[in-house]
This record gives sequence, structure tokens and C-alpha cells, in this order.
Amino acid sequence: MSRALRILVAVVVLFGGAMSLSATENASLTRGTAITDPDLLRKLDEDDVLTISRLLWLERNANFPLMTDQLFSSLPQLAPILPAIDAEFDRYIAQHKAASPNETIGVGEGFDVQLFDRANLKSPDTHFVLAGIVNRMDRAYVSEESCGEIRLIYRLARFETRVDGSKSATRLPMTFNLIMKARDARQTEANGKPVTCAEVARRWLDHGDWQGLIGGHVFPYDAMVDRIETNIQISIAPKSALHDFRSDYLLKVFKYDAATKQFVESTLENQIDRDRILADDALRRDFKTWLLAPENFRDFDRGTVLIPEKFLAKSAIALTPAGFDASDLQPEFGMVQGEGKGEGKDDPVFTDSDVVGALKQAATRGITMENIRSVAGFQRRLNDVTCSGCHQTRGIGGFHFPGVDWLADKPSNATIVPASPHFVGDQLRRRDILTAFAEGKHPDFSRGFASRPQARGSRELAGTEYQDGWGAHCYLQNPGSGPADKSFTSWTCAKGLTCQAASASSRIGMCFIKTR
Repeated sequence: MSRALRILVAVVVLFGGAMSLSATENASLTRGTAITDPDLLRKLDEDDVLTISRLLWLERNANFPLMTDQLFSSLPQLAPILPAIDAEFDRYIAQHKAASPNETIGVGEGFDVQLFDRANLKSPDTHFVLAGIVNRMDRAYVSEESCGEIRLIYRLARFETRVDGSKSATRLPMTFNLIMKARDARQTEANGKPVTCAEVARRWLDHGDWQGLIGGHVFPYDAMVDRIETNIQISIAPKSALHDFRSDYLLKVFKYDAATKQFVESTLENQIDRDRILADDALRRDFKTWLLAPENFRDFDRGTVLIPEKFLAKSAIALTPAGFDASDLQPEFGMVQGEGKGEGKDDPVFTDSDVVGALKQAATRGITMENIRSVAGFQRRLNDVTCSGCHQTRGIGGFHFPGVDWLADKPSNATIVPASPHFVGDQLRRRDILTAFAEGKHPDFSRGFASRPQARGSRELAGTEYQDGWGAHCYLQNPGSGPADKSFTSWTCAKGLTCQAASASSRIGMCFIKTR
């Protein structure tokens, strides 16, 4: 690979290829499934309509959003969040020092690894601004009664006064997602009839006013709120003699407890607690038995599996930049490799024969596998079904929805693209699900791998970076490497492009113009 191509690939890997489509093209793909218009988001935020404090403190009379020092001190619902984040930082620092004793880690100049400054979470100069509103009715399989979720996504920003008295604002690397249920079963229309999933979906597809999309302020708060998700760039390490460029992202979830009226630290959905599973032989056996059971294996293939909490972790670190193979993306999920020798801590949870046996068992039961057709396909799904693995796949750094930066004085290309290629490429599948709901049909909730969207949107996505165009992820079959891997043979490139190696990956490449 030429030096120029290597640089290009590095940029695409880090930013997920998100720079290749215009804001207009991205807006077209998100039509009906997300609100990304910066002017509307600015108005909803600056008018204190959909700020965090307004939604969580309904009786508040003040007409201005709370800065973070007031937000966390004034809202008792949020009391458990900062202590839990502090504990994760302390744990991360201790682990980092143990693993890299030659590096210094801290805040400010003079450190090899720069930590996120937690003072920003208690500052009178910072505020969570509304970055986007996303319909996730495609997640209704988690709770059919709630018809899925509506996500209000906020980005932390610092506000400063310049010498000339003008104001400036800088976004900081943290998102705060307030997850609401798409509907409450007790919610009614003006005529007294219950709000149905079909009606919620129609509002989004019809592009009604924003109040109709999220239910306005008429719903019972406790019945609609579900959880808070945080994503913080916990550290960043510039390239040095000690290491290549690296940034780590801390992921946390806090479920709302209606009894205590607080957001309580919770497990992350499908975030496998690898260390705990490997250290406990009984838990290891239980996890393998549970996941390979035909009914669970089918859901795992479809991307709709819900792994029991006893196997899950309460935090995750997503690493960037990452490679392309599943083993590159999330090294700790080296849970699938060859034949193990017993059940020691360093042995894999799943051997090749375990996966092959599960595939054969599914076939004998008439279960058609849509994505997992090989050991490598199993390993990739094991990675991207997790929070950390998904955030490492085609993300913008460690985020999938940073939102358009409507605070910027001079927007750059990086600030006008609202979301990652993974997010944008998945919108057609989500729109299909909304359409099914609106028509009173049972939706197909299945999804493909994070790197490639399902074929159901192939016509609209054909020739783009999301499917088979420039920068798309593709299957790289090396000559003499044996038969093609059935999990990835459909990952081809459009006419005029070839699949080229983009890293040390042995299986996944990127679609580029053929070079000598």
C-alpha cells in the first residue's frame, strides 16, 4: 500500500468514512427516523424546551437551561451518576498505571496520556446541548409494550466569554443520552383513544411537529423515562515513542428506578463481562450453553439477542482506532479461537468446533442463518452485539452520533456530519420497521453486522460508502487462503472499485479505486 493510501485509510478508519457524503445526503437517509436539523435543535435547546433539566424537572419555573454545576446538584435523580463515573476513572487510572508504568496519566500539559477533565461535570461554564433526537422503534423487540425508544442525545459544551465580550462555545468529548419509551400504554390521544405504535410511527414518517414526535409534555414522567447512557472520551494519547495515537471511551448506563426516583448504575445491554466469565468455570459453561442454545443462537444471528444480566458488565472501554477484524476490534473478546485445552483462564470460551456444532444443530432444526455462517462470522457478531464493539465499528472516533455542531462559528466538514457511517447506513432498516408499524404489520427487527447494512436497503445505498462504494468495508479473500468465508462473501465492491487491504486484517478490507 502506498504512503498516501495508508494516510487516507488511517483517516477513514478514525472518522468512519463520515466525510464522504454531504449534509443534504445524510439528511435524506435519516428522513423520518431522526431529527438532525441544527436550526431546530438550537431552538429547542436555547428556548429551554428539550433541555435535560426541563425534561427531568417538570415543575421548574426558570426559563433557562441549567449548567452542569446546577444540573447535578439540583436534580436528585442524577445524584448516583457522578460518583459512579468517578469510581470508573479511579479504576481506569489504576489499571493503566499497572499496564503502562512508563507512561504518566493526568489532566493538563506534561502527561503522556491526557485524561478527560472531570471538573467539566461540575462547572458553571459547561452545559449539555441538544445534539439530536433519534427514533429507535427498531428496538421494540426489547419491550413491545413501549414500542421501542426515543433517544434525546446531548453533547457537553464549554461556554466562554472572549476578550471583546463576545461568546464562544466548544464541544467536549462526551455525550449524555436520555432514553424515553416511545409510548406509555396509558397515554391517550385527544379523543381519549390509546396511542398506538402505529400512530407513533406515522407521526415520524409524516414528519409531524416535534411535539407529536416525542409525545409533548402530556405524558407521565415516570412512565416514559427509561435510562441515561453516557459516553466519555476518558483519555487520549498522542502518538509518541511509547505508543501510537490512541483514545479510549468510557461507556456507562443508568436505569431509572421509579421507586427511588433515581438513575441507578446498571449493566450495559449485551456487554459481555469477559474477565468475570473467564475467571468462573461455572459461569463460563453457563454462558456457552445459553448462547449456543438454538433459540438464542438464532436471535444472536439476527442481532436481537438479549443476554441475561448475570453475564454482563456495568461499564465498558471502547478503544480507537481499531482494526477491521473482530479480533482487532475488541481484543478482550478473544473468546473464540481454535481448540482449547481444558477450561483454564487463558482458554477460549468457544472453540471452533463449538461454533461449527451450533451451526449444524441450527440447520437440522430448520433455522436459516442470515449473518453467522462461519466461525469468523460468530466472532464478529460476538463483538458487534456489544456496546464497546459496536462503538469501535465505523464510528466517528468512539461516537456514533456526535450530532451537527450548531455551536461552531465556522462549521467544518467534521462538524456538519451528524453521525457515523454505521448509524446512517442503518437508517433504511429502521425506516422499514417504522413503515411496518405504521401499516399495522409485525416488523422484521433483524439487523446485519455493524460494518455492512442489511441488503433490504441495498438499492438506495448502492454505490455509497455504506454499502459497496468508495470506503465501504468489503471481504478480502487472499489467494490460496482456502474456500471463501460464507459470512462475508456478499461484502463486495461496486464496479470500478476493488477490495484492498486497509490494515493487518486478514479478512476485511475497504473498497478503493484499483491502483498499481
